[in-house]
Amino acid sequence: MLTSSQRDHLLGLAASEASATAAEGSGRGRKHGTSSSEPFDRWFRYPAGFASDYVALLLERLKVQPRSIILDPFTGSGVTGTAARGMGHSFYGIEAHPLIAELASLKFQPAPAPVGSLTETAQRLATLAASQTAVAQGQLEEESELVLRCFAQPVLAQLVALRNIIRNGEGGVWDPHVKWALLGTLRDVATARVGWPYQRPGQKRQPRFTDALARFCQRATWMAEDLHRTEALSDSFYGEVTQGDARSGSSWAKIESASAHGCVSSPPYLNNFDYADATRLELYFWGEVKSWAQMCSDVRSDMLVATTQQSSVGNARSAQSDLKKYSTVGEEINDIASKLQGEREKRERGKEYDRVIPAYFLAIAQVLENLSSRLVEGAPTAWLIGDSAPYGIYVDTPTLIGRLAEQFGFEVEQDRKLRARGKRWGTNATRHQVELSERLLLLRRRS
Repeated sequence: MLTSSQRDHLLGLAASEASATAAEGSGRGRKHGTSSSEPFDRWFRYPAGFASDYVALLLERLKVQPRSIILDPFTGSGVTGTAARGMGHSFYGIEAHPLIAELASLKFQPAPAPVGSLTETAQRLATLAASQTAVAQGQLEEESELVLRCFAQPVLAQLVALRNIIRNGEGGVWDPHVKWALLGTLRDVATARVGWPYQRPGQKRQPRFTDALARFCQRATWMAEDLHRTEALSDSFYGEVTQGDARSGSSWAKIESASAHGCVSSPPYLNNFDYADATRLELYFWGEVKSWAQMCSDVRSDMLVATTQQSSVGNARSAQSDLKKYSTVGEEINDIASKLQGEREKRERGKEYDRVIPAYFLAIAQVLENLSSRLVEGAPTAWLIGDSAPYGIYVDTPTLIGRLAEQFGFEVEQDRKLRARGKRWGTNATRHQVELSERLLLLRRRS
């Protein structure tokens, strides 16, 4: 039973539909993903992120009290957190991708020195790198094949010289920031197609910028400008990101039970997108990983199963067994998996979507259980999520998530279509013709 304040909240949502529809229908925010120009978003345009203006819209519609604590169990590059900070809220996030969790965490740390010194540091490092480019040119054979194929040699020599200088600690207190100014520069100066979601080193393109050192300095200047915007908030704002698996209770240990006031997030979609592989260029260039196997073990291992690259027979069977405890929704998920298995077996080299489905929904259930325990009674949750149709078998992901959420004390207040999706490959004759959409799933922690 809804309280009078919750009914008022729903009426407020209805009253805001007209203005929200204009933003949603125009593709504001979500259509274009994380912004490449908005403060903090522009540090690195992670493909799994969503736009800060859209997050701000959702936070407004949640109508939480000032100075609330906002959660995001799929933090990505920290867009929810930076939007929450801009609206006077505190933030706690969890992100499984270690490199991206590092980036998100950096956005909530106080500036270690006067922000103007970040620009000065970047300029000093660029000058030093220019003097060491010839040395770096002689070291390029040590780079991975992927990195070698993505850049013209003179540009790569600039990038490698900068990397070596930053690794040696020449950036001082600004080392983490100049590292990300450099990583954010890579795709700007690449001569191969390295856009999302795949790196295609065999396909050449004209780079957006040809002077890597100048672009690096520009990015560092943006970071300094963004940090300056938040200096006045340092005493009143609390923000933290844990690198970990949101399925595990240990990743939530830093936030007390029943202490958070809302959640805004966008979980991974069931679209066979490999979020670890999407950052392979940055991982290989910085030396975080040196092989595909290491990427799987060190980066992908804690990430929610959303792609066939992560699937296995054992995990699928275990997940199917565990899903049985979730009543009819668990049975429906397992039934979808069975249908997908049948479709896969009709194909010579079918993808293992049937193994992804149970593992994915079990993981979502585990995240929802942890989330529920951290929210105060009556707290709202807004998730942006898309449906899917592998092999033409429709998977109503938002509805299934809503039914799983009901198992953990949530009520589904709204499930609203925001935009059509999946039309990029509409001319592909082998692709299904099921109409797909992205939806807003609004949940509330029952009192």
